[in-house]
Amino acid sequence: MPRKSSSSDRALVLATANRAKGRELRALLAGIPYRVLALSDFPSLALPAEGETSYEENALLKARAVAKATRTLALADDSGIEVDALDGRPAVLSARYGGEGLDDEDRWRLMLRELRGVAPAQRTARYRCVVALCAPDGHEATTEGVVEGLILDAPRGAGGFGYDPIFYYPPLGATFAEVTAEAKHAVSHRGQAMARARDILIEWAAQNSR
Repeated sequence: MPRKSSSSDRALVLATANRAKGRELRALLAGIPYRVLALSDFPSLALPAEGETSYEENALLKARAVAKATRTLALADDSGIEVDALDGRPAVLSARYGGEGLDDEDRWRLMLRELRGVAPAQRTARYRCVVALCAPDGHEATTEGVVEGLILDAPRGAGGFGYDPIFYYPPLGATFAEVTAEAKHAVSHRGQAMARARDILIEWAAQNSR
């Protein structure tokens, strides 16, 4: 187990350099008995390069590196969008889709170009997220969340980030960029994975307080 600690010195580092993701992770962790720290609180710390095959391996790679460097419990996620008409791409390469130098809008516009002419019923896709928790003593846990949807042929909404403007979630009748953060978190891949991670963190905190 992570070392015994009091609520005053119990900390958790978010192992992400993506500011939008960091804000979302922090919101999803509201109320947990930890001080939540950002990667920017450790200016000399850089994340290791991600691999190209496994969400879980990438999340663990980042969380392990940050836990080791900071001697603090770390949380990392790896997530992506899997488009059936693109044979499951870009998946773990979602943040690198199209190569270096592209921003979120560049990437989803590239996806729309690749899907041009694909019928609406064939534009099925899913977001997938794996969250890794790693303690400095080597104690680890992972959680996963998946949400199914469709890729639209044009963006809708100004919220969210990543592929949210083109990811349509039928039960809400909206893209993830059109709904409130609370509505998105209640059903999203990251919301699901983080809800399970929250339970683990709360359990660890309780065990370490005994």
